[in-house]
Amino acid sequence: MNRYAQQYRLRTQALLMLGDNWYGELAGGALSPRWQKQFEEMYPADVFSCPAYAIPGNHDYQRWPESKVAAELEYAQVGRNTALPTRWTMPSLWYRFDFPPTKPLITFIALDSNMPFSDGIETHGVNFTLTPQQQVEELAWLEAELKRPRTTPFLIVIGHHPVYSNGIHGDHPILIRDWDPLFRKEGVHLYLAGHDHDMQHLEFEGHPTSFVISGGGGAELTNPTIDPAQRGPYGQKVYGFSHLSATEDRMTLRHLDSNGSVLHAFTKSVDGKVSIL
Repeated sequence: MNRYAQQYRLRTQALLMLGDNWYGELAGGALSPRWQKQFEEMYPADVFSCPAYAIPGNHDYQRWPESKVAAELEYAQVGRNTALPTRWTMPSLWYRFDFPPTKPLITFIALDSNMPFSDGIETHGVNFTLTPQQQVEELAWLEAELKRPRTTPFLIVIGHHPVYSNGIHGDHPILIRDWDPLFRKEGVHLYLAGHDHDMQHLEFEGHPTSFVISGGGGAELTNPTIDPAQRGPYGQKVYGFSHLSATEDRMTLRHLDSNGSVLHAFTKSVDGKVSIL
């Protein structure tokens, strides 16, 4: 990402941290030395002088023995110290922001997707999911936010778990039940997720939302369970990252491998037309 940004002289205006921000123990919580080495230095401020908007993934909900989610929320408030604030941005478990701050083009809805995979199944225990009350509160908030007037041409939702995926975790029945009807009704342009350790782009006929997975950030890759040729247009077991850019009339998303070479790219216009590049 450093090389890619410098090679193309990009002025990065935001980083999107799509969950599973911390694997393993985060000893010391918000005071852990891992923050400096594996966030502040890994994404150097001279290259990425911008907010890093974060959401929690299932590994963040693991307790070692304390809550890493609580540490992430705290770090967003206290930063490295009071004199030198962090770029880590996580005001709450779910939140809204416009991008960029001046003359915004995109309204982002950032969600916590950690909830049971289905009623009473694969809950992973209380450490791995929102409580039932939190799920109700978040869904009500999401519905209200999607109905709110906006001046931006584009609407994007981000969550750790995919709604639809050709990867090992597959489609998420609860998100399909609760979130997908709202995406359809309110015309969400793009849903960005991680969780599956691969890179994907899914389109469904008649659906206003493009579903993108950018999960090749470094953990062990996993094989697809559905051939991307059957349900795509793209999917690949590969390490990489994604680059999103926007103008007033179209967004461009590029999936890139770990060397910064383009794997797959598409544009999406305000009226929902998708063009594969």
